[in-house]
Amino acid sequence: MLVTSKELFTKAQQEGFAIPAANFFDLDSARSYVSVAERMNKPLILAFAQAHMEMMSLEEAVLIGHYLAEKATVPVVLHLDHGQDEKVIKQAIDLGFTSVMIDASLDPFAENVRRSKAIAEYAHARGVVVEAEIGFVGSGVNYENHDHSDSIYTEVADAVSFVGQTQVDSLAVSIGTAHGFYKGVPKISFERLAELQKAVATPLVLHGGSSSGDDNLHRCATEGISKINIFTDFITAAIKAIEQEKPEDYFQLKIMANRAVEETLAHYYTIFATK
Repeated sequence: MLVTSKELFTKAQQEGFAIPAANFFDLDSARSYVSVAERMNKPLILAFAQAHMEMMSLEEAVLIGHYLAEKATVPVVLHLDHGQDEKVIKQAIDLGFTSVMIDASLDPFAENVRRSKAIAEYAHARGVVVEAEIGFVGSGVNYENHDHSDSIYTEVADAVSFVGQTQVDSLAVSIGTAHGFYKGVPKISFERLAELQKAVATPLVLHGGSSSGDDNLHRCATEGISKINIFTDFITAAIKAIEQEKPEDYFQLKIMANRAVEETLAHYYTIFATK
């Protein structure tokens, strides 16, 4: 069933678990995620990133997302991930995404507030929920290069002020994770997470979940994070399966890749304690 994340996040906050946000980029990846969610009877955030519009249009993404979500037996949220352009975000809302992210985290605080508030007003008038981000989740590719990849931790006072001014429905925070591939396991600031969770009633979201360490992610999921984004680990698992099993043809390759993606999501459902 196609839903927004509002009720799902309320339950996640109350019962102490996180819901995976799995980024799809074609029909196979989306179908694999939903099949796992149904098999395990778990909710799913089916996410499509603005950055993947070079592979698939918003129109194609919404057709795939709506088709799979509407026939699914579990709650599925169709979410626009890392929307950076207002035109794209509004188009996603108008097309039928039930959740969108406005990522203005690289803007000055006041500009981030202005842009996020405007999107929230536009989305709420159309029954769509909004995620925004403060702090900065760096790149894990050069995780040891602190000049370029360090996360800028979300300040508690900024989070309280931001949510109050924008009225967004969920807030992506920076507590030590990074996007992409890691060199080593990141150090998560659970102290900062505890401070944010205590001060902010709005559901908290974690980006850069891939390869952040199962123990780290389990703690995040059970200590205040309601949604954790995963993408890189799906791609990595698919490539490893192809390299190890050496498919004889394209059809075998797709089957192997899809199976690896499904196994990865099933693993994270357990780590996130999703209910």
